[in-house]
Amino acid sequence: MFTNDEEDFFRMSISKFENMLKTNKICFFDSEEFENIILHYLDSGKINLSKKALKLGLDQHPNSIGLKLVQVELLVFENKLDKAEKLLNELQHIDPRNDEVYIQRANIFSKQGSHHKAIECLKVALQYTEDFADVYSLLGMEYLFIDEILDAKEAFIKCLEHDSEDQTALYNVVYCYDFLDNHQEAIEFLEEFIDHNPYSEVAWHQLGRQFYILKDYRKAIESFDFACVIDENFVGAYLEKGKSYEKIKMFTQAINCYKETLKLDDPSSYVYRRMGFCYEALKNYDKALKYYLRSVHEDPLMDKSWIAIADLHLKKNDFKKALQFVNKALGIDENNHLYWRRFAIINKDLLFFEEAELGFRKAVEHGDTFLDTWLYWSDCFRLLKDYPQAIEKLLKARDIFNDEYEIEYRLVGLYMLTDQTEKAMYHLTNALALNYKNQTLLQDLFPTVWENEQVQNYIQNFNQE
Repeated sequence: MFTNDEEDFFRMSISKFENMLKTNKICFFDSEEFENIILHYLDSGKINLSKKALKLGLDQHPNSIGLKLVQVELLVFENKLDKAEKLLNELQHIDPRNDEVYIQRANIFSKQGSHHKAIECLKVALQYTEDFADVYSLLGMEYLFIDEILDAKEAFIKCLEHDSEDQTALYNVVYCYDFLDNHQEAIEFLEEFIDHNPYSEVAWHQLGRQFYILKDYRKAIESFDFACVIDENFVGAYLEKGKSYEKIKMFTQAINCYKETLKLDDPSSYVYRRMGFCYEALKNYDKALKYYLRSVHEDPLMDKSWIAIADLHLKKNDFKKALQFVNKALGIDENNHLYWRRFAIINKDLLFFEEAELGFRKAVEHGDTFLDTWLYWSDCFRLLKDYPQAIEKLLKARDIFNDEYEIEYRLVGLYMLTDQTEKAMYHLTNALALNYKNQTLLQDLFPTVWENEQVQNYIQNFNQE
């Protein structure tokens, strides 16, 4: 991280170097300038310029260990690991106490997947380094690679002890707490960190996230508020605050937060959808539809917004329009069982039973676990007068859902309609035992069976005891 003066000097060095390349006039740079120039081009992906700078640097400073270490970094970047390792061996022989030698060796081991060896190198680097924060950060990443989360967490915490402004390390510490599901401990860590760094908007934001996970939404809002006060352009904090307001049903406040994000950042399909949801919760269906439509305009592949539009039309009993938008959602995610379930229910309400049967079948194929789906699926076959298929679906449902009276009453009706009286009576016994009061389900679905004298006598004589 450069100071303002160092930044100006660095820009002058880059300008001077590029001018030298254009004019072919050789200019002198000290070795550290060359290191910064090479790394600048390497970070920018301008490999040829970084190589030119390295060659000129080594021409002017052939014995510079710093430049040779940058050369190692360039070789590692190009995956020339053998050459990099050979050069590192030479440098370690010359300067065995140079921390960068061990850091670069760790980098090579890491690229080779030898993370334990990388960790050992970084531990040696800690003995010689002055930049503890950087080494601890690298150490934390190596521990993450081998899923040693506790060690990773401790390494990132030590990194923050040496550089409290390292936001990446702060995020990584919280990631470790999240991974370990230690949210209360994360809160304690963040509160202590904030005691020493009260103006860290990232810490306040992460504290809010932890409270949100623990469903303490009011404390989450308070934390996000602090993050927004410290950095009034912190889009993520406004977004999270909006989500927290939603959880406590303060939808107007949530909308205001989402509007702030739109002022600060480009239009977001997700934010428009959240606003649509809030307006829908406030029963302002016109505005809800307006923002759902903005959501799909911003991102036509936002299937959840298409479904939200469909659900709005369902509330108005406009099944044909609802079906149109469900189809759009299915066109984006044809493996979503909830979308197929909606497709099926709408078609069933429209009396399109073949299409409804397809929808219920697809819903089950894609993981639907609702009892109603199986019941309605069977009902479709019943309404299509395909009684064997209707029975088959109910028997399969019976294997999945134990002791459900709705299955039993349906089987009574279907077995009676197919002249399988003995089976019908068996399931009537089960149905009455499970739920005697809801025998009217048989009347609603199978009026002719309900009127059957044998069925009526059985019900009247059934021993409820």
